[in-house]
Amino acid sequence: MDPDVWVPLVLPLAAWPLARVVAPRVPPRAASWLLTTGCLVLAVAGTAALMLQVFAGLILVPAVARAGHWSPEALHGVESVNVPASIGCGLLLAVLGGAFARTTVRYARWNRELTRELDGHRPASGVVILHGKEPVAFSAPGRGGRIAISSGMLDALGPAERDALLAHERAHLRLGHHRFLIAVTLAAALNPLLRPLCSAARFALERWADEAAAQQIGDRTVVATAVAKAALAGRAEPGFALAATGGPVPRRVSALLTAPTRRLPAALLSATLVLGVTGWSAQTALDAATDLHQHLETAQDLTMQVRSTASDE
Repeated sequence: MDPDVWVPLVLPLAAWPLARVVAPRVPPRAASWLLTTGCLVLAVAGTAALMLQVFAGLILVPAVARAGHWSPEALHGVESVNVPASIGCGLLLAVLGGAFARTTVRYARWNRELTRELDGHRPASGVVILHGKEPVAFSAPGRGGRIAISSGMLDALGPAERDALLAHERAHLRLGHHRFLIAVTLAAALNPLLRPLCSAARFALERWADEAAAQQIGDRTVVATAVAKAALAGRAEPGFALAATGGPVPRRVSALLTAPTRRLPAALLSATLVLGVTGWSAQTALDAATDLHQHLETAQDLTMQVRSTASDE
């Protein structure tokens, strides 16, 4: 197997240390974009590398070779063509493809069922009050975006804290965080090694909404108190919803109670690290595709030469 093929498959192993380096040092908004982009690029590059290796094995099949007008014999011994590796990559690709399809179906079903459930309530200014003692609050992207909050959660918070919690959920909707969330969720389905990086991206989204709420409310302590109280009283909404109770709440509260500081060198270094890793992954996948294409062109030229010599004789 071409060594370039391994790079996109191995790089996701750096997801955990990468997440630990980037998340605390980059502002939440930038961290959300960086980590989400990194998850997507690494997932796509790894999937492309697997597909290339599978295709490299398929081109040795006589029927496929005839369709491509090349001779399989001309490709035997080519470094990038390895039948056992192609079979293994094909099996892995089938498993990951199944996980991706299941996650997509689960999201579509969850979104449909949640939309149907919320449609049964009359929202007031985009807020749906759920009748129940269990404290729960989350934002839902359907029907232009709605916030669901239970009467139990409202009872657990004071007036200022309710405003802070609603400001947090409105920030999720206004900033389109659900698009980020489904992107990292699907990336993790394509490559489970990216789960630490995807978890860090979810945490960055919550921190981004925290900061947006703090800016709107004008009091970081109130937002921190609202997040802490909501987390203690309730639970994170399961499925694909974004909720103020999501992520490592103590770290979020600590960040809110600390005045934001600008650490430009650390932020630039972290951003460079993410961009470097994702760029390397994408470039190596592209190089592997280019190498395979060159081998196919060589095989086609050899096949044409053989056929021309045979016709001359």
